[in-house]
Amino acid sequence: MNGYDVTFRDNREWVEFGASYVHSDAFKALFRDGMALVEETAGYLDGDGRDESRLVSRDATLSYAAESMRLTTLLMQIASWLLVQRAVAEGEMTPAQATEEKHRVKLGATEPPKAEAFILLPMRLQQLILRTRRLHSRILHLDGLITEDRPTPRPVASPVAAQQGLLHSVFGRREG
Repeated sequence: MNGYDVTFRDNREWVEFGASYVHSDAFKALFRDGMALVEETAGYLDGDGRDESRLVSRDATLSYAAESMRLTTLLMQIASWLLVQRAVAEGEMTPAQATEEKHRVKLGATEPPKAEAFILLPMRLQQLILRTRRLHSRILHLDGLITEDRPTPRPVASPVAAQQGLLHSVFGRREG
């Protein structure tokens, strides 16, 4: 044996992902990017988007209205989730209260726009929709990691480590 103890166990306590994530730089960047997308989309829909909506074909008018409303709803869900998680990070809300809030604001999956209607929309609106859907998917994934309804799994004793422990107690450690 070379004197190295090579075991694959970690006796430290588990860290809850949600508790650590909301305090991380990654969450701060996500919050900043998400809120910037909300502001950018609001600015577009109130400004250039309004002008562009007047230029789309008659067939695209209904699609534009439906997709801009769907986009706004999705962004409001994203903003709500981000604000709740930030409140947890800042100690203004407990994780349990955040889970309660989760049931008020549904962060469910959404249907993608129909391709034939989507291509009729102005390019900038298409880009905002795609960016928002990517962010929404990312947040859905994170939300699942943070607020799973099932208990967090705990490490189980390794049968190999138990056998190693028995061998070590019987024979002691031989250097050699």
